[in-house]
Amino acid sequence: MVAHLGDTGATRWGFLGAGFIASRALAPAVHAADGAVLQAVAARDPQRAAALEPRTVHPTYQALVEDPDVDAVYISLTNEQHLPWTLAALAAGKHVLCEKPLGLDGSEVRRMLDASAAAGRLLVEAGWYRWHPRTRRAEALVSGGASGQVTELEAAFRFGGVPAGNYRLDPSRGGGAWLDVGWYVCNAVAWAVPIPEGWAAGSAVRRAPGGVDLSVATELDHQSGVRTHLGAGIDDPEDQSLTITLSGGSVHLPRPDPFTSWHRPSSLTWVDAEGPHREDFPAVDPYRLMVEQVGRRARGHDDAWLMPADESVRTVDLMDVVRASMG
Repeated sequence: MVAHLGDTGATRWGFLGAGFIASRALAPAVHAADGAVLQAVAARDPQRAAALEPRTVHPTYQALVEDPDVDAVYISLTNEQHLPWTLAALAAGKHVLCEKPLGLDGSEVRRMLDASAAAGRLLVEAGWYRWHPRTRRAEALVSGGASGQVTELEAAFRFGGVPAGNYRLDPSRGGGAWLDVGWYVCNAVAWAVPIPEGWAAGSAVRRAPGGVDLSVATELDHQSGVRTHLGAGIDDPEDQSLTITLSGGSVHLPRPDPFTSWHRPSSLTWVDAEGPHREDFPAVDPYRLMVEQVGRRARGHDDAWLMPADESVRTVDLMDVVRASMG
């Protein structure tokens, strides 16, 4: 059972890390959000932490998680630090919003969720695109069954230009294309085809000299007959795609941004027995929606939507199946 803050009017956020996403997306989202305050930030560079305009800058991560004025901790550290600092924040009685991938593998994710349950605090994976109204609508179309069952899913997320020294190029820090953008394509499978077991994968991978995966192409198939074609790359021409084929139609989130629509209009197309349809969505900030909904749930509003914990488990399990096939 999750212990709530009580509806005090605002969730006081503390950030571990002040890197690109925290500074460009999450801090502005918290400042703009209803019911949210950026209470504190801790980062390796105190000046960068102060630039996010929190009420307090802490000298260490531990000082932040122990701050009694912080209600919820957002973790945007490199991937190998997600587990220890999530556990530390939960042990300190904080709710946690942790960047994707939540853990490096399924065993880490389950350990984190067990700690969340034991502490009676929220643990939410910050898969921000899941809060976008277009994604929620696509999920509803697929799960509604009006166009039949999913038979095939094609998804890709590729980009290039990772700078030298970036953690994505370091296997010891949870680097690689699959943990970075492979999360998105596996997450699409997790919500479109919510089957926890029975998947098999065959994959092709291109690696950097240090061993990190730069590009992955995989077919992830289920014993029921569902087939997926997934791609992820951090050293490839930029591309995103998501098409879900059903027995009686299809759902398509068009290029260029099925996963990263942010502050700009977007659209969704689908086909059912009545023919083709298109739905347009106004510009929105899914980061702000995520912050507001997590904060509302922390304050006891059970109607606030969160990405389900079992979806995080299905996502990482799919990622593990593919990584096992990569060798």
